[in-house]
Amino acid sequence: MTGTADDVGGSAGRRTGRPSVAVVEAYAELARRVLAGPARLGRTRLVAVDGPSGAGKSRFAARLADALAALPGGRPPVVHTDDLLDGWDDQVTFWPRLDEGVLGPLREGRAGAYRRYSWVRQSFLPRPVPVPVAPVLVLEGVTAARAVVRPELTLAVFVTAPASLRLERAVARDGPEILPELRRWHVGERAHFAADDTANRADLLVDGAPTLPHDTDRYYLRIG
Repeated sequence: MTGTADDVGGSAGRRTGRPSVAVVEAYAELARRVLAGPARLGRTRLVAVDGPSGAGKSRFAARLADALAALPGGRPPVVHTDDLLDGWDDQVTFWPRLDEGVLGPLREGRAGAYRRYSWVRQSFLPRPVPVPVAPVLVLEGVTAARAVVRPELTLAVFVTAPASLRLERAVARDGPEILPELRRWHVGERAHFAADDTANRADLLVDGAPTLPHDTDRYYLRIG
């Protein structure tokens, strides 16, 4: 099943210079491709699900984890970069915390851990969240597929959606009181994606606001 997707985020069209085409693909098939791919982070296949806020990254990551759960190795751990941020101003600079606690140990074949940030308490919770050595780790969040980690990625995914819809989703999820910080966040993520060239470097560009009818639990729309 295919359809045009030239208005979704703009990145796909810039790749080719012509309107892009959205193709329905199965999470189950993508999961098999991930497991068949090389492990580049120690013994772990690292999948990064990147894209702007409100694009649908968390949903995509969860559906892919569901599909992987049915395959050898079981459900992979999913780490959300939002859980490692020390507040709004840590949008890009959180990475050393992730590398020290999670990626570094896995690189050496050891289990990792991190402390989850509480946006209510505005501090990190004391109990560490373990990240076991597993065949696959899904890393989801803004800047997850940044240049520094690309050599260790088995798959880089970029999820995109129109800005107006992304803003609507974020406000519906977190409330209108976040708007001042959210607007600053949007400026920061646009600057990062432009400098990093994240969308064009991704292995898979996904439509986070699909209009083609499909079973969203089992399929996603690849933009190509």
